[in-house]
Amino acid sequence: MTQDTGTVTNEPHEPTPEEREARDRVCRRATGMTHHQTAEALEAAEEAAERSAGDLAAADPGTRAEVAEWRRITDLLFDHGGPYATDIDAYVQGRLTARRNRRAATS
Repeated sequence: MTQDTGTVTNEPHEPTPEEREARDRVCRRATGMTHHQTAEALEAAEEAAERSAGDLAAADPGTRAEVAEWRRITDLLFDHGGPYATDIDAYVQGRLTARRNRRAATS
């Protein structure tokens, strides 16, 4: 996603604070959920985005990040067999490490 045009791309970008908060909020909410529960939450998030913006592409960056995070977690749990926890999520662990490294570099 690019900030300036609002279009969805496969290019990496620095997430906005709104996107970071949306992803963090989803991770907190998903903790302890099973695949079926996260799939239901994903469906609800997609429906909410469509109701508020008409479609996901027209939604604000935070909403798109929220839906993307529900999709990612749902995919992660597809064959996991257990509940979601951030300590089993390599993506979240990488984000946390990057944040710690960024803080250490600016200290």
